[in-house]
Amino acid sequence: MTNLRQPEDISAYPDIFFQKISSCIETHKGPCEIYAAPFAVFLNQDDRTYVEPDISVICDPDKLDDRGCNGAPDWIIEIVSPASRRMDYSLKLFKYRLAGVREYWIVDPDKNRVTVWNFVTDDIGEYSFADTVKAGIHDELYLDFSQPDILGKDGGRQTENTAEDVR
Repeated sequence: MTNLRQPEDISAYPDIFFQKISSCIETHKGPCEIYAAPFAVFLNQDDRTYVEPDISVICDPDKLDDRGCNGAPDWIIEIVSPASRRMDYSLKLFKYRLAGVREYWIVDPDKNRVTVWNFVTDDIGEYSFADTVKAGIHDELYLDFSQPDILGKDGGRQTENTAEDVR
């Protein structure tokens, strides 16, 4: 089976997702803040150990300070690379659930798959890059993975992101 939708540069993923999610939250006057790595998330009270998710969405402003996020973000997205695969699918999944993250997405370009864990409802969803996926933390946020620009390609050029790109 051929990977039809894989971009040339996986490092572009976090920026593209960041733009899409940020645009939707701003358009719908959502209370959440979105941060891309490098951004420190202190999951535990030890105040020394932190993680740097690819994308963190925090809806409680009291968790934010000049060092980063203190406590669990509401939504975390990790973009899998060959070097991070084991960590994203096992260790981070366990840590994020235990810490109280509400929703965790793993976007896996090698498998053309998005796995969504909604820890509030104990639901798990598997989607392909041909699907539109609804975020559980925001009523109006859908990411359409079938759109070429969400995965960093549009006929070889980057497209401008608008609120219409996200339902």
